[in-house]
Amino acid sequence: MPNFTAGSIRPVVCLMMLLISGFLLTGCAASDQSANTEKAAPPLTEQQQSLNLESFDLIWETIRDKHYDETLGGLDWQAIGDEFRPQVAAATTMTEARLLMQEMILRLEQSHFVIYPADVYDDASGTHDPATEPKGSGRRPSQSGEVGHSGLELRVLDGRVLVTNVDDHSGAAALAVAPGWEILTIDKVDLASRVEKMTKVLEGKPMLGLILSRSIEARLEGDAGDTVLVTCIDADQNQVTIDLVLDPAPGNPFSMGNLPTIRVWTRQEVLAGGIGYFHFNYFLDVMTVMGAYNKAMGEFLELPGVIIDLRGNPGGLGAMAMGMAGWFVQERGLRLGTMIMRTGEMNFIINTRANGYHGKVALLIDDLSASTSEIMAGGLKDLGLVRVFGMRSAGAALPSMITKLPNGDGFQYAIANYISEGGEVLEGVGVTPDVEIIPTRETLLEVGDPILAAAHQWLLQTKTMEEQP
Repeated sequence: MPNFTAGSIRPVVCLMMLLISGFLLTGCAASDQSANTEKAAPPLTEQQQSLNLESFDLIWETIRDKHYDETLGGLDWQAIGDEFRPQVAAATTMTEARLLMQEMILRLEQSHFVIYPADVYDDASGTHDPATEPKGSGRRPSQSGEVGHSGLELRVLDGRVLVTNVDDHSGAAALAVAPGWEILTIDKVDLASRVEKMTKVLEGKPMLGLILSRSIEARLEGDAGDTVLVTCIDADQNQVTIDLVLDPAPGNPFSMGNLPTIRVWTRQEVLAGGIGYFHFNYFLDVMTVMGAYNKAMGEFLELPGVIIDLRGNPGGLGAMAMGMAGWFVQERGLRLGTMIMRTGEMNFIINTRANGYHGKVALLIDDLSASTSEIMAGGLKDLGLVRVFGMRSAGAALPSMITKLPNGDGFQYAIANYISEGGEVLEGVGVTPDVEIIPTRETLLEVGDPILAAAHQWLLQTKTMEEQP
């Protein structure tokens, strides 16, 4: 993490990207208790007890050294460590040791410092043990070496895995898969049981939707040409099984630091009634994304309304949000908010433009919109510059890290605090839309994209009212 001084506007990465066992997990959370009750579990071995103690030490030292508040809110962290360490050393089961470590973390009273069990950690990261998967799963690898893409966007809504969008040019679209279809299994893995297990562990956490959806989407990853066996419920309530061939992933490959290479894409179009629409999947690859965004906004200048779609966007470089927001402000010195770090503060000052956009703006978010997406959405909403449609965002506004503990559990910790321009802490809370719309199977089947449809309709109505004498 770079050092920042007060008032600095150097780029900051607010991306909820977490390296887990070599896999990229976009955003993560965990429960404050271990829901995996151990039934008649054997006592821990000396080695397991030793690994638990190493895990405790790593957690305690990480919080001491990397928490954004050096005083930890006035806590005597040394005394707290001295209190819990002997208890962890004496714990005889994983549940007991895990709960003690979590109890220590809870002294911070901050929900984004969490531990989650190893099995949930593996499920969330897309790390799957072949020994636990059904035999003869049906996946047929192509070994093409090119990153594959299913063409599907999935969300876990009311416990069901639903298709929320289908790429028109994908193999999924050719198979007539449509928004509203429910996915039951992927490669013969029952999704309902996985969702139920993680939901119990993560119950009450703001990032529940994010981790559930990303963990399911991870099961559709592979190389271009791989064939994935998917069982669905179609629009007519029929159960169908399809061989879904992964297409080459869209977008430009991009890498930064030690993060795995990802593919970054942008989409631009003009919707019915002359409404501009821009969608992108990461606040990364500045040249590509900002180039496409500025070009689009320049072409949208005379349009009556614009939609900026941040759904599914886990964030990235905070400075990009400052530049993007600049199209919608005329007054200098406005901020999206402030990030507070151990080394200082960073003010997200909006970079105004001489020739900006003066029409109405709708901004779309959902429970997968995180970090920089939340900073942009929350800041523009606080300033009254946009109308926000969709679902409450992930509540993952902070730059955070996840590390794998010696005992196999995962530990997430934040390295900064963020306060929106309206004085709100978004971490653990998220951005609340002005117009909340939670898609259902019924609305997805009927409308296709109810969130986009509502924003589009609002802009068309606004245009009509403004045209009336």
